[in-house]
Amino acid sequence: MAKRKRYNPLEESGEEQLTSVVIGAPEGRLDTVVFDGVERIERLVPSQMMPDRFQPRRLLPEKIRRRFFDNAIDCYAAAHAWLELAEGDRGWEVRLAELLDMGGSFKEQGQINPITGAWRPTEEGKFVFQIETGERRFWAACLRSVRDGMEEEPELRVEVVAAPTRQRQVLENRHSQTPSAVGQACEIAALMLEEIGVKPDAQIKDEFEYFRLALARRAPHGMWAKLEPLMQHSTRRMQQLLSVLQLSTPLLELADRYQLSERVLREVLALPKAGWKSAIESAVREGLTSEEVGQLRGTKGEPAKFDDARRSPERIAFTGMRRFARAAMNVDADEQKFVLDGVADEVLVKGFGEALLPLLKGLSERIEVRLRGRF
Repeated sequence: MAKRKRYNPLEESGEEQLTSVVIGAPEGRLDTVVFDGVERIERLVPSQMMPDRFQPRRLLPEKIRRRFFDNAIDCYAAAHAWLELAEGDRGWEVRLAELLDMGGSFKEQGQINPITGAWRPTEEGKFVFQIETGERRFWAACLRSVRDGMEEEPELRVEVVAAPTRQRQVLENRHSQTPSAVGQACEIAALMLEEIGVKPDAQIKDEFEYFRLALARRAPHGMWAKLEPLMQHSTRRMQQLLSVLQLSTPLLELADRYQLSERVLREVLALPKAGWKSAIESAVREGLTSEEVGQLRGTKGEPAKFDDARRSPERIAFTGMRRFARAAMNVDADEQKFVLDGVADEVLVKGFGEALLPLLKGLSERIEVRLRGRF
């Protein structure tokens, strides 16, 4: 077959171009390039790609992922539904803001790291590029395309690898952004299951059911020692993280969305099972610390109910104010100005600036009175 030059990332870095030959491409994929017989670099659009449904770090919301992975909707319809879902939900709002910023950086600076994966045949006899690493880049492009109303699909740089692995997924996840406690629990489970040869079953509808298989399996000798440098956690810490998978799927999804820490989830698991749901919902709603969750336990181990003070509006308001104060005070003076400007912009955009201003003024006056009384 004749040599064909399509795209060479080495030209961007100024390095000497390697000999490239088109080999091993699926039928109709003649824009594939192989460098030195090792890897193939391609330019693909999102509709030619599919994320790994059993990727340990979950991105797509549960309400959307089932329809997407069942091919009921495409990636752009999923992105549109995701944007709508994020309206009024701070958990998804924060995550989408990160992805949209990433999508904007592609346009300004170009895509620095390629998406990796491999071509896989579909039931219809076609080929799809299954993503190994770089799912955040995939969704960043889809979300940005939908939000900006782009008429043409964005092109993304991908690298075809011969043998995708869970280890590479975990390394990519930890390099780009440390996953939540739930994400890390799934990573440990996925690595453990791969080590003992338990592969994902495509018939499983709830991916957490696959990861939970690790709870009933005995770790082979030497496995924890092998995972320690990869996860950068001690064996005990990994076992604690793995226990998070005892939670039900809705609770895991909620804890993951709001990035609840492993310490908070550990305190939740120390409660009787009947109290897990209310504890996680309260931790999300009120921003409870692990110590506060621990206080929910009764003196004899029975689930303790929230008292009126904990459920009161002032308690909820204080928890939110404390989170605001920590975020604004843990940066230097220059950065603090940007934080306050950003909060002011968000307040106005959300439409409650006029209502909030007298409340903040009243709070300021009351704090001043109490400070004067102390001195």
